Amino acid sequence: MIAERTTPIGAIVPDVARIGVLRGNALGDLVVALPALDALRHAYPKAEITLFGRAHHQALLGGGRPSPVDRVVVLPNGAIGDEPGPGPEPGFDRAALLASFAADEYDVAIQLHGGGRNSNAFIRGLSPRLTVGSRTPDAPALDRWVPYERFQWEIGRYLEVVALIGARPRELEPRLTVTADDLSGAVAALPGLGDGRYVVLHPGATDPRRRWPVERFADVARACQAHGLQVVITGTPDERELTAALAEAANDGASGTLVADRLSLPTLLGLLAGADLVVSNDTGPLHVAMAAGTRTVGLFWVGNLINAGPLTRTRNRPHISWRVTCPRCGVSATAPRCVHDDAWVDDIATDAVVASVEALLEDVARTAG
Repeated sequence: MIAERTTPIGAIVPDVARIGVLRGNALGDLVVALPALDALRHAYPKAEITLFGRAHHQALLGGGRPSPVDRVVVLPNGAIGDEPGPGPEPGFDRAALLASFAADEYDVAIQLHGGGRNSNAFIRGLSPRLTVGSRTPDAPALDRWVPYERFQWEIGRYLEVVALIGARPRELEPRLTVTADDLSGAVAALPGLGDGRYVVLHPGATDPRRRWPVERFADVARACQAHGLQVVITGTPDERELTAALAEAANDGASGTLVADRLSLPTLLGLLAGADLVVSNDTGPLHVAMAAGTRTVGLFWVGNLINAGPLTRTRNRPHISWRVTCPRCGVSATAPRCVHDDAWVDDIATDAVVASVEALLEDVARTAG
């Protein structure tokens, strides 16, 4: 029987010793769930909190970094059932995997992964005493749940979920602890940084529709260079063509701009934390930079801003594309995704972005003075 949402958790699970949390998607998705994890940590200080996630979650939260979770279990492809890319390894047995997790005897299992069509079955497969999460109408039921609506601020969504078991928010913006090893790792990986000030530009994004044009980023790079700042371009090895094009355009063929496309996540965090400013598409490094407390200029499609935009504006200046149809075929943003990868954010004006860059750099100078 589904528990009433108003029933105190102590009446159902009197001693919460183990909490399992599923958040097995992208880097930025983990960052926006940090306030909910923080709320859990403080509501249940003695409980062991396990995050079921990905290797990049282990890389970011492992290694002794202070975080709300005690351990990260890295899930193989196929564990949830909605993973992009290649499927599970031959012979993969999902039922056996879930049974092995269930042996840990979780008191509460929480789904912070999405609408629940696949992930609620994962949570139920842990056989906890209480299941909690969000769900679409066609998703498996949980003991306590909130409705999953597509356009909702993700931080608020997951705070709403953990509030079902009495975990109240302490922070409304994500926070990541930056360690001395993170900062020194960035210097070691990029000796060209020296001791000078720098800005980070991130022209990539997993979804090509979120990518602002490279030539616009180059205009921003030149504006930063006019302030005497070094430009560091970040990306993944798969985005090498993109980062190289920006490096060439930003320097008019000259050398000097650094490209960082092979950094570990702790090193990337150190690099972002040490920057005066980060200018990025709406993707993982932007959210990591915000959580590190770095000033940011983010480039958002309006729907993504609703879901993952920053709450405050002192350090974060998002710019918004108001486009609501595919620029090639005209399909609505509310319809199923079309096959086109054309940018949905190229109507964001360069002059407006540069103005935000100038304002934040002035703030850096004023604060330093």
